Amino acid sequence: MSRIGQKPIALPKGVELKIDGNNIKVKGPKGALEMNLVPFIEVKMEEGQVNVSRENNVKEVRAAHGMTRAILNNMIVGVSEGFQKTLEIIGVGYRAQMQGKNLVLSLGLSHPLEITPPEGIEIECDGPLKIIVRGIDRQLVGQVASNIRGYRPPEPYKGKGIRYSGEYVIRKAGKAGAKS
Repeated sequence: MSRIGQKPIALPKGVELKIDGNNIKVKGPKGALEMNLVPFIEVKMEEGQVNVSRENNVKEVRAAHGMTRAILNNMIVGVSEGFQKTLEIIGVGYRAQMQGKNLVLSLGLSHPLEITPPEGIEIECDGPLKIIVRGIDRQLVGQVASNIRGYRPPEPYKGKGIRYSGEYVIRKAGKAGAKS
């Protein structure tokens, strides 16, 4: 049995869960999300808890059991608390600023990059060297943060670029040069 799939999910106050056949809708104070269930996976509400179970032990169904429970838990946490990723910019002349809802990055290119956040995502600059990506959909928050980091990933010699907060970048020694 899937250890993650067996764990019940506690529903916090203010979060509603509707099960309509293979469609699940989660509504909370921050917004609403929905997902389609994989066949052979069942979701049941019992006493303020959500339980995920499976019909058989086929390999694909076993794999989908834990995944479905994890996605459902992320949806419940997202609509009640939300998710955020913090990015740091390191490098001389690199900076970020907001223009309305758009993020404008100056990363040493010939032109500034203007990023429009997708629906359901908020981008905020906490100073010129810190970017915060917020939203209720964990996958979308991570994807947007990854796309921003992809414009200038940290390089291994000086560590310049955009990195996640707390990310460790392995540094290389560089040229040995002529030592005499």
